[in-house]
Amino acid sequence: MRYRDITLEGLWTNTIVFSQTLALCPLLAVTSTATNGLGLGLATTAVLVASAFVIALLRTMIEREIRIPAFVLIIAALVTIVDLYMNAYLHDLYKILGLFIPLIVTNCAILGRAESFASKARILPAMVDGLMMGVGFTIALVLLGSVREILGSGTLFAGASLLLGPSLAFLELEILPNYDGFLLFVLPPGGFILLGLILVGKRLIDRTIEERAKPQVTPEKPVGKQITL
Repeated sequence: MRYRDITLEGLWTNTIVFSQTLALCPLLAVTSTATNGLGLGLATTAVLVASAFVIALLRTMIEREIRIPAFVLIIAALVTIVDLYMNAYLHDLYKILGLFIPLIVTNCAILGRAESFASKARILPAMVDGLMMGVGFTIALVLLGSVREILGSGTLFAGASLLLGPSLAFLELEILPNYDGFLLFVLPPGGFILLGLILVGKRLIDRTIEERAKPQVTPEKPVGKQITL
């Protein structure tokens, strides 16, 4: 598979959320703000890339009969490393994301990419696939988190400097000044509603692209002799 196709799959045609509809539990639980979505997305991306590298490296050494337990063990070890790192260096974000960092182990998308791609590919394509899948997942988290945060509280990337470091203070914006907020969009039901609208939008875009890609067939004129009186 070409790198262009791998990139297109991860970012649009086969995204974890909008195409495979996986990882919806952490998606709806942590995306009350864009900052939380960005933090979980980056952590998941790190696990995706690292697991793709290790599994592609060891693919010829792992027996087919034990590949799933082996993949789970590798992913669990990498998630533990990410969990300890965030606890040490991003503790405020770690406290907010809480249980959803260890639960990256149970993300079906990570195990699915390990089984369907990394275990059958060379190291570099496997890592690119993991990176693109992670970036696509991060975009979904940040997109949904941004819309929920703007509609729910009128801000964007609130607390980014506290949770992700002072260097990201420029991300903190007040989109709607003097806005009292709309509690529904901060809660999971509001996330469900917005996710449904985003999915509808993506389906419409895909349908439009498919229709434009179809060859235009012009009706043939009937062939016959013209009779004049």
